[in-house]
Formats: sequence, structure tokens, C-alpha cells
Amino acid sequence: MSDFNYPLHEECGVFGIYDKAGSDDVAAAVYSALYALQHRGQESCGIAVNDDGVITGHRDLGLVNEVFTPQVMAQFPKTAKMATGHVRYATSGSRTRANAQPMVVRHCKGTIALCHNGNLTNAAQLRHQLEMDGAIFHGSSDTAVI
Repeated sequence: MSDFNYPLHEECGVFGIYDKAGSDDVAAAVYSALYALQHRGQESCGIAVNDDGVITGHRDLGLVNEVFTPQVMAQFPKTAKMATGHVRYATSGSRTRANAQPMVVRHCKGTIALCHNGNLTNAAQLRHQLEMDGAIFHGSSDTAVI
């Protein structure tokens, strides 16, 4: 990643990268960043890679080097230009794989990968309203409400 012209600094457990030239392995870059950010969350971690609109993701409970084995890393496309990753320290929701991030959401308008850092203070009310409108949730974290 020697072409970065700006200093990197960290504030949370979320990392994203866009490699316009497509010359770097963005999944490997996110792995390295998450490994460096591991102190921000040791509960779970995940990476989602966008290869020309096709999102491939993997997330699980555990530390970065435990979740992202060489076999898992080999499954990410090497031609992707965008990726995001997350290490989680739970502030809301239970410690389950369903609450690990990034959350990959498939919708009629497209697929997105979402990482969120922080707390939605009105998540319970929003979740109730969305459920009453027919939404289905698979996890208990406030990120699912987004």
C-alpha cells in the first residue's frame, strides 16, 4: 500500500478502502488494518469485498487471525477495488455471529455491506416500528436497524 500519500490514524474498529487502479489486494489490506485495529474489538470481525457490484463477505466470532484463515482469504476476489471491515466490541446486541459486521444486505434495489460504529439511541423504537411494518431481523444489534 505504498501509494498512500496521507497518514492513517484510527478512532474505531471500522476500515474501508477504495483502490481506483485495482492494483492491490483490498481484502489483504483490510485484513492488515483489522489486525492493527484488533484492540478496538475482540468479539468478532468481518470483511466484505465489492468486485464490480458483487459483494463477497465473511464474518464470525473470534479474533482476526482466527476468523481469516488462509483458506478464507483465498476466497476473496483479487480483482476487487473496494472492501470494508469491522472488529466488534459489543455495546448493544448479544455476542452472536448474526451481530458480527459487516452486515451484507440483499435488497431489490441492490446489495450493500454495512459497518457501523456507535450506538443508535432509539434503536428499540425504530426496530419495533420496522417490525410492525413487516421487517425481519436476524440479529439483535442496533446496526441491523440501519
